[in-house]
Amino acid sequence: MPPYDPSTFPPFAVTVDLVVLTVRRHALCALVVRRGEPPFQGRWALPGGFVRADEDLGAAAARELVEETGLCAQDPAAPAVGNGAHLEQLATYGDPGRDPRMRVVSVAHLALAPDLPAPRAGGDANSARWASVEDLLVADGSLGHEDENQAPLAFDHAQILADGVERARSKIEYSSLATAFCPPEFTVGELRRVYEAVWGVVLDPRNFHRKVTGTPGFLMPTGGTTTRQGGRPAQLFRAGAATVLNPPMLRPEV
Repeated sequence: MPPYDPSTFPPFAVTVDLVVLTVRRHALCALVVRRGEPPFQGRWALPGGFVRADEDLGAAAARELVEETGLCAQDPAAPAVGNGAHLEQLATYGDPGRDPRMRVVSVAHLALAPDLPAPRAGGDANSARWASVEDLLVADGSLGHEDENQAPLAFDHAQILADGVERARSKIEYSSLATAFCPPEFTVGELRRVYEAVWGVVLDPRNFHRKVTGTPGFLMPTGGTTTRQGGRPAQLFRAGAATVLNPPMLRPEV
């Protein structure tokens, strides 16, 4: 068997891109950064960057999030930290023409967290902000009415964002992932608003309450109540031990 010769294969780079989702003002929002360097300088993009030779993909995703935005994404396998977010690998994108600099393969990650703070830009990003997914996912992939030039997201980030949003929408049907958008203690009404924001629908409060409280292991009562929503005190819950919902919370047909 002949020895392996790396020089016979063309070189290419590996990057990570991040679909960071949170619920702000009852709307599903994604984090975007304005690129400070070519290519696509001045265009909005998902946060991300090149993977270093000495790091794995999950570490690269967490590092890029901190460097470009000041936010912290927490791998669920590790101990929880302050504003740690759910982080999981989403998909791989390798179209030969996706980056004009060279052949680049990107491994996208999905990060979810409740009420993330206003981001700060860093790295090669000169500004960062939350934008509603509804505005970002317009038909032509442009940023929507808040961007004067209506420029599409850089690279293939519109497709990556759409895939990340669909992953979140489908995953909260059969898993307890929706609780990742909630604080440690939350009401059924607050959880319902997460489902409404992610799915983009209005749900019947009584039917929703019956479903989530009747799903084994989904929610655990804390014994406390809150009036932060106004009106009568509402019971507080925390995420239960179940990771798979049986029966699932199916999306309404729209």
